[in-house]
Amino acid sequence: MFFTQRNMAKRVAVVGAGVSGLASIKCCLEEGLEPTCFERSDDLGGLWRFTEHVEEGRASLYKSVVSNSSKEMSCYSDFPFPEDYPNFVPNSLFLEYLKLYAKRFDLLKCIQFKTKVCSVTKRPDFASSGQWEVVTLHEGKQNSAIFDAVMVCTGFLTNPHLPLDSFPGINKFKGQYFHSRQYKHPDIFKDKQVLVVGMGNSGTDIAVEASHLAKKVFLSTTGGAWVISRVFDSGYPWDMVFMTRFQNMFRNFLPTPIVSWLIAKKMNSWFNHENYGVIPEDRTQLREPVLNDELPGRIITGKVLIKPSIKEVKENSVVFNNTPKEEPIDIIVFATGYTFAFPFLDDSVVKVEDGQASLYKYIFPAHLPKPTLAVIGLIKPLGSMIPTGETQARWVVQVLKGATPLPSSSVMMAEVNERRKNKHSGFGLCYCKALQSDYVTYIDDLLTSINAKPDLWSMLLTDPRLALSIFFGPCSPYQFRLTGPGKWEGARKAILAQWDRTLKVTKTRVIQESPSLVESLLKLFSFLALLVAVFLIFL
Repeated sequence: MFFTQRNMAKRVAVVGAGVSGLASIKCCLEEGLEPTCFERSDDLGGLWRFTEHVEEGRASLYKSVVSNSSKEMSCYSDFPFPEDYPNFVPNSLFLEYLKLYAKRFDLLKCIQFKTKVCSVTKRPDFASSGQWEVVTLHEGKQNSAIFDAVMVCTGFLTNPHLPLDSFPGINKFKGQYFHSRQYKHPDIFKDKQVLVVGMGNSGTDIAVEASHLAKKVFLSTTGGAWVISRVFDSGYPWDMVFMTRFQNMFRNFLPTPIVSWLIAKKMNSWFNHENYGVIPEDRTQLREPVLNDELPGRIITGKVLIKPSIKEVKENSVVFNNTPKEEPIDIIVFATGYTFAFPFLDDSVVKVEDGQASLYKYIFPAHLPKPTLAVIGLIKPLGSMIPTGETQARWVVQVLKGATPLPSSSVMMAEVNERRKNKHSGFGLCYCKALQSDYVTYIDDLLTSINAKPDLWSMLLTDPRLALSIFFGPCSPYQFRLTGPGKWEGARKAILAQWDRTLKVTKTRVIQESPSLVESLLKLFSFLALLVAVFLIFL
């Protein structure tokens, strides 16, 4: 164990006041630590805070963004969304939810806004103290402070990935081109010929929005993607149906080829991806599915045309691979993702290589002699980022307190190196990138370390209704608060009522159901029995 209760970390610097930063502040306060959060903007919310201008070093939202994970699956584990919020929340309401969370748990007192973190460096006695010197800039004044620990909560620099060298002739293009980060409103596409490069969630959203105003929209993809609707079986949110402990266990038990076949069969139940030209080229490795409720309809009506990768860009047109015809283009949007870096950290602390860092459990730099710096949110689970980051923060705080030990540096480095190889066991889902992770398995691993994973076997004897709901129902964040540090008394009620909250906001038109024949007969027999009883009493 690196820390004991005697020398546990006390003062914690939290970098960033986004979804993970807010959870980290709360977790620190719950366990008696003293967090100070540095947020370079003038408000909380991080990525979910929409601004008309593009802020340097930060991914940027467009006005119409809606969450891809339902509210029951993407809330903080002890703070459900308000019942009147829609199941998939627009960014403006999401930001309001974060503010409600900060107000409910009095987190604003710990946040220093308009404060940029310039550097985080190890103290000279780091090997024994584990302390960090944090240099910040506020209103032109530089400040320095000593902290026992640092939690980097998506406070890393996010730069647009714009590989222009991969598009021959782009420098000759006379039209307009920009990264999707700069996109805010669809008005710029009115009566234009638009090309969107990249078939991720942002690229697909922009292509669909543009198709309502543009003359013609092309969506260029190299590898294709599985496209799903937010509405899954019987009209329920996709993740509440797909993300269950039972289904997760079932998928991990089967060989990967069978799982891939089942996934393909499920994905094609909405529309045939091959007929629409979007089917993934490599179906053995799962990429993040694209959530878009309109794309098939826009393709079938000719509003969006799916194209392969770009062969050449000319002055006013584009030539695609395997299609010799030139297509006139006015605007090109590069939805090609982001790269990340840690400008305030030296490479000796966290080094980014090939789009990932050497972090144990995606959190702790494995080589440091003291585990007093943690990165929260640098992971891509097949699930919501809010409960993932919150669970990471809960685990980190227990490590900082000294309540949860870590293995030796050599053991941690061995695990990190094995993960970088991204080898697959041959069972369950196969992910194409090392940062991708099995949501349920990863969360359970962290919860087990802090004794917060629900024990379904014992629960089956004491509370079978709850146990069955947890195993067969959605793996919602409330499950993570049933036991252990940070236990929430409202967790059981929240789990058992989650379907009621889901349907409440969709049933805005109350329909008077006509009674079935069986119900009518039962009522008739009950009435006749009552009459017989009354007759016998007064006989």
